[in-house]
Amino acid sequence: MNTILPAASALAGGSFQPNDAARQNSAEAPRVQRQEPMSEAALKKDLNVQILQSSMEVSIRSGDESLALLLRSAIEGINEALAPTLGPDAIQNAMGQDNSPEATADRIVSMSTAFFEAYAGQRPNDDPETVLRDFIDVIRGGFEQGFGEARDILDGLGVFNGQVEADVMKTRELVLQGYDRFVLDRLPTSDQQA
Repeated sequence: MNTILPAASALAGGSFQPNDAARQNSAEAPRVQRQEPMSEAALKKDLNVQILQSSMEVSIRSGDESLALLLRSAIEGINEALAPTLGPDAIQNAMGQDNSPEATADRIVSMSTAFFEAYAGQRPNDDPETVLRDFIDVIRGGFEQGFGEARDILDGLGVFNGQVEADVMKTRELVLQGYDRFVLDRLPTSDQQA
């Protein structure tokens, strides 16, 4: 297929004159000159669109690197916010804690059972054993819900297998044992009932 531009066809036909190009350029000049100057808001909007497009292109090209950047930025921002109360690098210091199934289960059990006295204080006239069992049912239900959501997220990410799955399931088992132990430690023994 032969596609010939108008200027090229005029040149090929021998009818092209240098003035033709000048007339063509001068015909376009008023269109360019007629453009209204952009307002400052329009310029900012245009700049923001360009920045977003560039960011999106970089994000698409870099793939997981964009998530690493997000994580790094989030950690820096959180560290800055926590620095006055928890000192510098609060997140990194917390990450240095023991994250074994045993330590994680201990933290979950101790933090959730710490609310027992407040819960029992709202039911002073109820049977203490009933209050204790109701409390454990409430926190166990909350734990199971959170556990299920976390498992679904890990499964969705394709990492709920192998050692991760083993550690998560062991942590769950230890938390449930901790709740059982919490109840047994607070139930009156047969010697106390006599």
